[in-house]
Amino acid sequence: MSHTANSRPVVSCTLLVIALCAGVTACGSDGDPLSARPYDAADQISFNAPTEGNRKADPDKPLEVVAEDSDGRITDVTAYDASGRYVAGELAADGRRWHSTSPLAADAGYTVRVSTENEDGAPGRKVITFTTGKPTTKKRLDVAFGPKKGTYGVGQPVTAELSQPVKDPAQRAVVERALKVTSTPATEGAWHWVDDKKLHYRPKEYWPANATVQVRSNLEGIKVGDRIWGGRSEPLTLTTGDKLVALTDAAAHRMTVYRNDEVIREIPVTTGMPGYDTRNGVKVVLAKEGTVRMTSASIGASDFYDLIVHHSVRVTNSGEYVHAAPWSVGSQGFANVSHGCTGMSTENAAWFYETVREGDIVEVVNSGGDTMAPFGNGYGDWNLDWAKWRTGSALNGGASDAPAQADTARLTPQSV
Repeated sequence: MSHTANSRPVVSCTLLVIALCAGVTACGSDGDPLSARPYDAADQISFNAPTEGNRKADPDKPLEVVAEDSDGRITDVTAYDASGRYVAGELAADGRRWHSTSPLAADAGYTVRVSTENEDGAPGRKVITFTTGKPTTKKRLDVAFGPKKGTYGVGQPVTAELSQPVKDPAQRAVVERALKVTSTPATEGAWHWVDDKKLHYRPKEYWPANATVQVRSNLEGIKVGDRIWGGRSEPLTLTTGDKLVALTDAAAHRMTVYRNDEVIREIPVTTGMPGYDTRNGVKVVLAKEGTVRMTSASIGASDFYDLIVHHSVRVTNSGEYVHAAPWSVGSQGFANVSHGCTGMSTENAAWFYETVREGDIVEVVNSGGDTMAPFGNGYGDWNLDWAKWRTGSALNGGASDAPAQADTARLTPQSV
């Protein structure tokens, strides 16, 4: 009896499985056209670039894909070259036409993946490959990134120096779109055009501590203007160390040094006397120069001095340093008596010199001096707030919420 009782559930489950299988069969490709295998859509679309033989596409002309079947439409287009650069484009709301909106690279191979849909909703696919011709001019726009490879403080901007000036806003957008900066951990950032040949890149906040920053250009072969094409560039990898910030309160005559937001040393200092006030604001360590000869001639001071100064850390191009000043120890912590530099005891200066690196932050507050200019005298980039910094970008003011380039290359109709 126990055997007979146990066999009944087994039979029932078997019948249930058969019933479920029948249901799946009923919902197969005959019932839902979107589940069908995509058909070859070659006869439903036209394409404006040569795909056979040795003919090359003109990189000056935009790509265009058109739906030829009056009852069908294009649902998606993805175009990219052999190096992984995506082509941005726009798809008409009715799905009849797609065209590229970003320039093609010269002398490059492209793959275009087109998805379609017929009047019954069945999906179609077509993959097209083609190559573009070489540039018609030899004039190239090369890019040199800086600083050199190495480990820097969290305040170090990335720089891009162009071999030719670029003034036109549309051409600047082409250049900037091709300059890529990524960091691990990731952080928000933007390029800022300093002048026609130089750009700086910085995050919204300082770089993360102990991060890896990778910089590259996708500009090679891209048309920038009527007579200039993107040239080659060497990629750059930087790393950051701990977050180190030296905050000097000129009114309190004291420097507080933080590592990863924790105080590691407080140092009595003297800063610029009235008439030679130390600049306020955020500065970035430019170099550790060690022993330096400093004279009044370098700043036009009326009172003469000519000194050999040790443990010198440069923070501006015009000659502002943090350094040892044994002659002013009596004033350190009490009065400002320098010609603009931040002076401290030899012991403290030796410690500071060994502790900081290029790219670390030296900030001055409560001085009678002006705020350091953002550009032209070192790295004053952080003295622009984030909103003003983004206005120096050619890409919609550096808006950070724009979709990624690979996403904007794949646009579908907004109405069906």
